[in-house]
Amino acid sequence: MSIYERFCTCHEDENGALRKIEMHYADDFNFAYDVVDEIAKESPEKRAIVWCNANEEERTFTFSDVAKESNRYANALSSLGIGKGDFVMLCLKKHYEYWFISTALHKLGAVMVPVTHMLRADDFKYRFTAADIKAVITTYENDVPSRIKEALFEAKKSATLMSIREDVDGFVNLSKLKEDMSDTFSRVKTNVSDSMMMYFTSGTTGYPKGVIHDFSYPLAHIVTAKYWQRAEDGGLHFTVAETGWAKASWGKMYGQWLVGSAVMVYDFDNFDPKMLTQVINKYKVTSFCAPPTVYRYLVKKGAPEMPSLKSAATAGEYLNPEIFKKFYEKTGLYLNEGYGQTETTLLSANYKGIMNKEGSMGVKSPLYDLRLVDKSGKEVETGEIGEIVIVPENGKKPIGVFSSYLGDEELYKAAWEKGVYHTGDSAWKDEDGYFWFHGRFDDIIKSGGFRIGPFEIENILIKHDAVLECSVVGIPDPLRGQAIKAFIVLSHGYKPSSELEKEIREFTNSKLAEYKWIRYIEFTDELPKTISGKIRKKELKESC
Repeated sequence: MSIYERFCTCHEDENGALRKIEMHYADDFNFAYDVVDEIAKESPEKRAIVWCNANEEERTFTFSDVAKESNRYANALSSLGIGKGDFVMLCLKKHYEYWFISTALHKLGAVMVPVTHMLRADDFKYRFTAADIKAVITTYENDVPSRIKEALFEAKKSATLMSIREDVDGFVNLSKLKEDMSDTFSRVKTNVSDSMMMYFTSGTTGYPKGVIHDFSYPLAHIVTAKYWQRAEDGGLHFTVAETGWAKASWGKMYGQWLVGSAVMVYDFDNFDPKMLTQVINKYKVTSFCAPPTVYRYLVKKGAPEMPSLKSAATAGEYLNPEIFKKFYEKTGLYLNEGYGQTETTLLSANYKGIMNKEGSMGVKSPLYDLRLVDKSGKEVETGEIGEIVIVPENGKKPIGVFSSYLGDEELYKAAWEKGVYHTGDSAWKDEDGYFWFHGRFDDIIKSGGFRIGPFEIENILIKHDAVLECSVVGIPDPLRGQAIKAFIVLSHGYKPSSELEKEIREFTNSKLAEYKWIRYIEFTDELPKTISGKIRKKELKESC
């Protein structure tokens, strides 16, 4: 029996398709103790992580390694005063320490707050201001420590600062500290309803929202790993994602370990599709998941044969049917699309055992009652566009759906209007029950697999003296899915020119994480607005 079967009963049809799943787990379920430590006890040499980097360094870690190292880190963190309920920010890129430290934080009952190393000082400052971050554990690379110190100073906040591997001025070297710690750790009492982790996710009308998940969250990813990504017991799954994004939780730890698969980690800074395929072939990766941008590059660059690969999945944005066809021609594999949000786990997908429809989000997950409704909340007919909502059973929050927005109960209530969770995404459903994505009801930009709120960019852009008014939208891009374009009304005394365009773009991009960079600028005399004065972004998109 695989360990995931201790927490659920999966009912499959004759094709292996999941038709129903029944969850059963204890109130004190904790992934670190009940999955990681249990596998370590029963199969200590079972492979958990295969790690390599762009410098050709490589390491393989067993579940016994993860259990012992996480205990050392838990003891080290406890010695620094970190405990249950404390918010701890992790900025660890794809360093293998992330898996040990995240497991340690789960054991402590602390709230893990993963962030990307691409954040600028202003991004860190907002997060320190929004959340009561007690400690930060960071990479020593990419000048991240200095940005963190700058942000804390600007935010007038303090936190326990820790780095890994290398000594950094003003930071405790956590890697050294844990070396003298015991590799055993007494279980801390936690409850599945306790906060386990928080991701910051971009919004359209303000700064990123803190999305909090509880300790039951990992269990919902059984469906993600087993039936969508098709990770296998004894296999090796490779999801392309940095640990600062929710996609890492989807594909680099929880569901994969629950179904007995090891995770492949390639620690790199610069995306190189050729290197990805070399990693797949060298380590014999069996299942692969990446944003559409990666597949576009792979197809355009001429992906080589990948004989070990048994399945490939994608999510995050629209993928042109031509990419599906070319990838299939090269590999013999269908790209299995899926759909979900930072606030949820996988909501729909082209699952194992069902017919794959290219371009479709697939069918709804057996975990969720997924429906399409109109503005009045009435379910729409087949073929009609409606908002994707989750209707809870007996009014109870479904497993895998977030438990709160940080410090914003009203926003959380609004998302659960009339007892139904509103995704803000629209789709239509065909006669076979497959969902087809239509668009966002808001103005979130999805570029290169990243979710970007226009407000974050506009807030920087407007600081340039030449910018009187501005609006940022996503426009179609063959590689990124969407590229970021800014429409600008100039202040008095400024005239459009290529020099000014370059100056504004460099001014703004220097203050933004690279994935938020403006790619195009258009000067205009005025921006289209509603009677109430709101900018009509839809009209701007349609003009592109």
